[in-house]
Amino acid sequence: MTHYETPAEPPQAGWDLHCHTVFSDGTETPEGLVAEARRLGLHGVAITDHDTAAGWELAERAAREAGLPMLRGTEITAEDENVSVHMLGLQYDPRNVHISQLFASTREARLVRTKHMVERLAEDFPISWESVQAQVKEGGRTTIGRPHIADALVAAGVYATRSEAFAGAVSANSKYYIPTPSPTTHEVVRAVGEAGGVTIIAHPGDLSRNPRLLSDEQIERLVDEGLDGLEVWHRGNPPEQRERLLAIARRRHLLVTGGSDWHGAGKPNRLGENLTDDATVREIVRRGAIPLIR
Repeated sequence: MTHYETPAEPPQAGWDLHCHTVFSDGTETPEGLVAEARRLGLHGVAITDHDTAAGWELAERAAREAGLPMLRGTEITAEDENVSVHMLGLQYDPRNVHISQLFASTREARLVRTKHMVERLAEDFPISWESVQAQVKEGGRTTIGRPHIADALVAAGVYATRSEAFAGAVSANSKYYIPTPSPTTHEVVRAVGEAGGVTIIAHPGDLSRNPRLLSDEQIERLVDEGLDGLEVWHRGNPPEQRERLLAIARRRHLLVTGGSDWHGAGKPNRLGENLTDDATVREIVRRGAIPLIR
């Protein structure tokens, strides 16, 4: 293993390693992601749609044409002792059978869960499964979930924005909410590792997502199983959580990444608002199974 020095401060220039497109719950195409990253002068980006690699081909083509370096990845929904956990799998081989099956089963479970949520919501709101499907940009290749419900409620005039819908009827605390059936964090680390990828826990200090966060002990168990890093630089991680996560990263020699969690117009998060330094990206590429797109 090459020497890796844990960064102590968020970088002022670098890569955005947490970005979504229309292949999950973003509002921009992969081409739009690349164009915006170029406009902002980012060193590069990662495409990380939920539970799919369907957008990789278009993203790769756009990145090559624009001359923008790109990592390829996926944000994977997982569970750890009743804590919902999002994990970034980067630079894995998408042809790996285990990870392909994991995504297929998760996407199917998301679809069934979303339909049931729409049935509940339809009792009180002008919404239908057809109106939710109308918000899906890439048909069967799109990972469907709560954001598409939110967009249907906005289209029906119930809310002004997706964020308002998520604060209301689409909230995880609402009576309409149904949890997403998910693999465990341990299964995700194993699957991404088998596919030659790098696993990062996304926004692990974000208290707005869970009443309880992953403990130091839970994170360290995953490190023992092959976890590579933590997304420290994220708007959801408050200062005290960043310090906690950096301490774990230093102690266990973990990669430290940053990302905006960009969804285009789907969230207020701005592309490039949190970044990953070049040295960390080089280490991710070194560990991964597939080459950097240039």
